[in-house]
Amino acid sequence: MKETILITGANGLVARRFAEKYSEAYAFKFLTRKKSGQNEHEWNVETGNVDQKALEGIDYVLHLAGASVGEKRWTKKRKQEIISSRVNASRLLLSKLKENNHSLKAFISASGVGYYGNFTSEKVFTEEDNAGTDFLALLCRKWEEAAHEYLPICHRVLVFRFGVVLSDRGGALPRLQAPVKYGLGANLGSGDSYLSWIHIDDLCKMIHFSIQQQDIKGIYNAVSPEIITMNRVNKSIARSMKKPLFLPNIPSCLVKLILGEMSSLLLTGNKISAEKILSTGYTFDYPTIERALNSLSMS
Repeated sequence: MKETILITGANGLVARRFAEKYSEAYAFKFLTRKKSGQNEHEWNVETGNVDQKALEGIDYVLHLAGASVGEKRWTKKRKQEIISSRVNASRLLLSKLKENNHSLKAFISASGVGYYGNFTSEKVFTEEDNAGTDFLALLCRKWEEAAHEYLPICHRVLVFRFGVVLSDRGGALPRLQAPVKYGLGANLGSGDSYLSWIHIDDLCKMIHFSIQQQDIKGIYNAVSPEIITMNRVNKSIARSMKKPLFLPNIPSCLVKLILGEMSSLLLTGNKISAEKILSTGYTFDYPTIERALNSLSMS
């Protein structure tokens, strides 16, 4: 009999791809705010309602739910929405599992490399480094703390600090390639900040690998082993699309004026180590930006 995984954030990019890739390996249930398909169950973090049928017979929880950090300006209200959609959602599900005396084989949660802070330096950050002090760092720290609250009811807690997920079905890549496609590609700011990224299929494979390897637990950076700057990323995208990249850089001050505090998502970025996940025996299918871009549709 297949093991069953309950996925939160059922309509998200990673959730859809993971279920698609591993439909033969696992049975899936999905928690969503509005049921629209098979094996979907409704929940509402604000009201505290969870369809109890979603919890029946599950072996793992893959917690991917969360309001987009890049969709709206970071007002005080929006920041609270972003935190609640991750942290309160995690705690709500935990409370419902405890009510039913339900144990798990593992709780797997997303987090982000924003944990280390949104700035740029030459330091290579590992899982042992402390959290930063800005909003994204606070968000990730709270997110991870909520994940570790599952330890009393499961054998393992796994937290993956996602880099920017590259996919041709949505997310960052189509946004990066759109201006290049029309000959308007340019670096934001200096272009010297680092982009920690991962191909969506590597991310899904990493999660599957960690479920299968019973000795893997704790926190892992889910990033490609290749450390590259935004300048090189943009050049690689332009090359893969056979488009020029000749416009001058867009000044940081203009980006900050338009996006406010959220501009840090585009203007900063650090070097993040993948050594810990590599030490488990995991191998990347797409370790370089060129190989990743070549595998994705760039139409």
